[in-house]
Amino acid sequence: MICFDHLRETLSVMSRILITTLILLFTFSASAEPIEQLLKQRLGYMKDVAAYKWHKRMPVEDKARELLVLKNAVEHGLRFGFKPESSRQFFQIQIEAAKEIQQYWITQWNNQPREAPSVTPDLNHEIRPALILLGNQITQSLASVTHINSDLIRIEGLSTETLGRLANAIMHIQRFPNRLAQVLSTGVLRIGTTGDYAPFSLKAEDSYQGVDIDMGTNLAESLGVEITWIATTWPTLMSDLAEGKFDIGMSGISINLVRQRTGLFSSAYHQGGKTPIIRCTDIDRFRTLTDIDQQSTRLVVNPGGTNQLYVASTIHNAKIRIHENNRTIFSEIANNRADVMITDNIEVELQSKQNQELCAAMPGQTLTYSEKGYLLAQDIIWKEYIDVWLSQRMGDGTVSRIFSRHLAN
Repeated sequence: MICFDHLRETLSVMSRILITTLILLFTFSASAEPIEQLLKQRLGYMKDVAAYKWHKRMPVEDKARELLVLKNAVEHGLRFGFKPESSRQFFQIQIEAAKEIQQYWITQWNNQPREAPSVTPDLNHEIRPALILLGNQITQSLASVTHINSDLIRIEGLSTETLGRLANAIMHIQRFPNRLAQVLSTGVLRIGTTGDYAPFSLKAEDSYQGVDIDMGTNLAESLGVEITWIATTWPTLMSDLAEGKFDIGMSGISINLVRQRTGLFSSAYHQGGKTPIIRCTDIDRFRTLTDIDQQSTRLVVNPGGTNQLYVASTIHNAKIRIHENNRTIFSEIANNRADVMITDNIEVELQSKQNQELCAAMPGQTLTYSEKGYLLAQDIIWKEYIDVWLSQRMGDGTVSRIFSRHLAN
């Protein structure tokens, strides 16, 4: 019977953590739950944390962990435009509330050891992942808070005084008026880039290089701030923008109306279009788009961007294969595992220079017209600054010189 009770308690704890984690995973990108509910869930875990620490004879306070939590909370708050000091204060009070609840339960069990739970979830592998998800969703929920009902956050072990301070901190969260103010105030420019699209952005080992890397450096210098490079991908580019992961996307991003629906673009700094690249030995085989769109053609495309959109809407007969790694996709053609890729003409120009086995199928011709711009959130003040900066750099020849340098390599 004792073993059965122990097993039942174990399964109960595991089920609660699993259910909470699954709910959060499925709802994190959706509209935020009421902040009172989220805070009560997060603080509700403190009894489990206390039980783990009580059994392991660990102290309630962990300064190193607190500093990490605060750092991550402030960085996550920047996605929603929260001023770092107000984010830090709010999460500092959350930490104090958490420690207060933990100490309450530990004192109870020190006085009555038999009342302590015999089964405790693992702090590092079970509790903390759920706490991180809840912490992120609390930050997301803060963006839409207009009032707070502190009675809904009451939980055993939490004093009325600390609860009041927590509610007050929520209502005093401050936001930057625009992205330009945020960048200037924090001294950090977060640039989203894919690192897989030469000559605009290519990651080599631990550093980036390319036209947009140089332009990003120039932009940061104009602002007098440091750069944090944020890795993004073509399939996640727009969701990363919507989640505020970067201040500006700089990666040879094509301006199109679908992206314009949820973001803004700077003025265009490059014009081009789609064109095919093939093995030079096939130059007589693929002279037109009709030649390419045959059942015998093996066409390769990278996912998530305008290349895939163009191929999906235009190519009907050729065998299409998705190649996930844009850095190695041209080797598929050179090594005869594919016949054709359709991509931007500037990339075709660069790749044909770097690999003598590859040639433009239609030299000097493009199948579409497109422009490159820098991707921004829907913040007109930020866009105006970027447009003025870009206009000046185009006018003084900076953009032209950077393109020439990277295309010559």
